[in-house]
Amino acid sequence: MGTLSPGFQGRPRSSDGRLPPGQYEAYDFPVLSAGPTPRVSRDTWQFTVTTETGAERTWSWKDLMGLASERPTVDLHCVTKWSKFETHWQGVSLDLLLADVETAAEFALVHAYGGYTTNLPLEDLLDGQAWIAYGYDGEDVPPEHGGPARLLVPHLYLWKSAKWVRGIQLLLEDEPGFWESAGYHDYGDPWREQRYQGD
Repeated sequence: MGTLSPGFQGRPRSSDGRLPPGQYEAYDFPVLSAGPTPRVSRDTWQFTVTTETGAERTWSWKDLMGLASERPTVDLHCVTKWSKFETHWQGVSLDLLLADVETAAEFALVHAYGGYTTNLPLEDLLDGQAWIAYGYDGEDVPPEHGGPARLLVPHLYLWKSAKWVRGIQLLLEDEPGFWESAGYHDYGDPWREQRYQGD
């Protein structure tokens, strides 16, 4: 992976109560990635869930488009301190994708095209909290924001919403991902400012 692209300077906080501590409201949609933007064709895109026993379930792009979609409107919070309110997405709930997957796992390691990984408790991907998003603001998700499909877990810092998602590995024990291995927090709750290990 390459170096992190330039970050963003803080701005005065709004007092409307919607911002987590230490955040400022962004009106654009900053792009912050590690390494070059992967260009993933929908013809070759796949999403695979692998259980702790090695069992796999794979969806092609056509399979994904055949599933019922949802249109969540959510606030986003980036660990670099910007928050963007009321973003509009379209995608498939992880509840639907994981409904028939038999597992005793409590953790998930998300894998992305380009080699990026991030870890989450499995329960944070369920109960209407996470989607595989392929639409943003009425259009396709652009590559710089993770298109053709990205994970969307808006209640955690945005690095947990892996761009260019290609699969989820279900685990019995937690395993840190790319940024977590570099010192970022294992969980990443923006309301508790869990930016780095020890926060």
